[in-house]
Amino acid sequence: MRGGFLLDPEVAYFNHGGYGACTIEVFDEYQRLQRELERAPTELLARRFAGAMGKARAALAAFIGVRVDDLVLCQNATSALNAVIRSLRIRPEEEILTTKHEYGAIVRTLGFIRANVVLVEPEELVANIGIRTRAIVVSHITSPTALVLPVAEICDAARRAGVLTIVDGAHVPGHLPLDVGLLGADVYAGNCHKWLCAPKGSGFLWARPEHQDWIEPLVISWGYHEGADFGERHGWQGTRDPAAFLAIPRAIEVNETFDLEHARQLADEAERLLAPFGLRPLRGARSPLMRALTVRTPDPGLLSRRLYDEHRVEVPVYEWEDATLLRVSIGPYNDAADLERLADAVRETLAR
Repeated sequence: MRGGFLLDPEVAYFNHGGYGACTIEVFDEYQRLQRELERAPTELLARRFAGAMGKARAALAAFIGVRVDDLVLCQNATSALNAVIRSLRIRPEEEILTTKHEYGAIVRTLGFIRANVVLVEPEELVANIGIRTRAIVVSHITSPTALVLPVAEICDAARRAGVLTIVDGAHVPGHLPLDVGLLGADVYAGNCHKWLCAPKGSGFLWARPEHQDWIEPLVISWGYHEGADFGERHGWQGTRDPAAFLAIPRAIEVNETFDLEHARQLADEAERLLAPFGLRPLRGARSPLMRALTVRTPDPGLLSRRLYDEHRVEVPVYEWEDATLLRVSIGPYNDAADLERLADAVRETLAR
């Protein structure tokens, strides 16, 4: 698969979970759509926009198991969740329940609305649902710790308690089999640019019909009018390049050719190869293709920089809670030789 991506062949790349990577096939389709836009901007944006976006929404809806009418396209999961969280009207006596493993931008968004936020470990979520709990915000796969959380169980408990569930699925499409309708969430947001390998700037927001009216778009534009449905209100937000959205159907087709089982085996092998140097996985259900391992280093940023500068190995190292983590993402392009480079680079760097 390596020749099918545009990544620098001199770099062993282990940060697919950070920003994703397009295949050449998908990127070619993306650029074709951009050229089509520039050849005839009015034709695409004024006459064909709704139909073209509708086809992209329909392809994605089928892929994640939802009705197209309940799905809108957004630049990324962060913007989708901003629209949801900033639309909440939280009373002073109410709380939002979430975990210590959430993506930092979403935690900051909760702070922006000045909500009373209760942070707990994932396994403590259900037990902490109380009479003050207005909503639960929870990741399907956690970004800093790469754990798969039992969102169906959490959503079921929340629904029985009459509590809103907002699920951050940024790392899920193309990574785990996803049927949003079966999870029981009230709201679900995801990215297509990560594991689905669509162009950057392609994500989605899904909401149950009973929750669509109160979720306001981040930008009010021509689609915002009396009688507008969910798709209209969030669809047109001013002039912008829709090519990343329109390339999603091609990304879905290409994703079906990936050998995800082989990638999962490589992730397991990465854990085994790094264990002799003191790197250990966190407790919990580890995601198939992304692993966060504890590492001992006085300067996480320096370790990451040296791995790249001295060994051309791209892998994030960062502080989380009281630990330092090295997060290995296995993309469709990684192979056993990449893992050997990673292990050798970590061994040499930590030994100095």
